[in-house]
Amino acid sequence: MAAQVIANSGHDDMIHDAVLDYYGRKLATCSSDRTIKIFEIDGESQRLVETLKGHEGAVWCVSWAHPKYGNILASAGYDGKVFIWKEQGQNNQWQRIYDFPLHKASVNVVSWSPHEAGCLLATASSDGNVSVLEFKDTAVDHATFPAHGLGVNSVSWAPATSPGSIVSSAPGPGSVGNRRFVTGGSDNVLKIWSFDPASQSYKQEGEPLTGHSDWVRDVAWSPTVLQKSYIASASQDKTVRIWTSDPSSNGQWDSKVLNFDAPVWRVSWSLSGNVLAVSGADNKVSLWKENLRGEWECVKSIEE
Repeated sequence: MAAQVIANSGHDDMIHDAVLDYYGRKLATCSSDRTIKIFEIDGESQRLVETLKGHEGAVWCVSWAHPKYGNILASAGYDGKVFIWKEQGQNNQWQRIYDFPLHKASVNVVSWSPHEAGCLLATASSDGNVSVLEFKDTAVDHATFPAHGLGVNSVSWAPATSPGSIVSSAPGPGSVGNRRFVTGGSDNVLKIWSFDPASQSYKQEGEPLTGHSDWVRDVAWSPTVLQKSYIASASQDKTVRIWTSDPSSNGQWDSKVLNFDAPVWRVSWSLSGNVLAVSGADNKVSLWKENLRGEWECVKSIEE
C-alpha cells in the first residue's frame, strides 16, 4: 500500500495519533487542538468528512472498535475523559454516544480488546488507574483498579487465544476469549492482568516484569499465537525489551534487551506478529525480527 501524506490535515496543532479503521477506508486523527478528524480514504485521495469536538484538552489517542460493532471510535485526552463516538442514523452522522469521566488525570491510551473477548475498551491514565469498559446491548459495565502508582502510560491486549491452543476444539457457547492485557507505567515496570470470572474483576498475574530503569512508555503484545507469547516494551531508558513466555514456563517471562541511542517511545507489531517496529525521540524508525537462533536483528532502519 502506498504511503499517504496528509499535508493539509486541517489540525491547528500537533497530531498525536492517526489510525486507519479495519478496512483501511477511514482515517481518524487527533491533535493538541482538542479535535478529532475523520477522513474517508479512497485510493490516493482523502476527504475530510467530520471534525469531532468535545475534549477540553489535547487528544492523545484514538482507537477503532472491530467493525462487527459498527463504526465506533474511542478517544482519550489530557482532560481525563474517554469518549465513544459512533457513525449512525440515516445520514451516517457521527455522534458521541458515551462519556467515561471517572479518571482524575490525563488518559494516555485507549485500546479495544480482540473482538472474540467481547466489546471491551481498556483505558490507561496518569492517575495510576486502568479501567475496562464492557459495552453490552443496553448497558456499559466498568471495572477500575490501581495499576501503576506513578501513572499508566500504555496498555495492550493479549490475543484472544493462547499460544499453542490453535489446534484445540472450538470454544463452547457462552465462552469468551482470553481477557488478558499488559500495562506499562512510570514506575518502570510492566504488569499482566487477567479477568477472574469468580470475582468478575481483573487480577494481576504473577510478579511485575522488571528490568527497565526509567518510564515504560509503550507496551505491545504480539497478535500471533505461535508457541510463545511475545510482549515488547519501550522505555525512556533507551531500550526495548522483548519478553517471551511459553506454556511450559509457568507464567515466567524472559526478556532480551535492544539498545538505542535515544529514549524509545513506541513499539508496534506487524499483523503477522513477527516484525517489530520501534520509534523513538530521535525520529528514527527501525524494524526488528527474530532470527533462527532466537536473537533479534534490525532488518531495516528508516530515518524520518
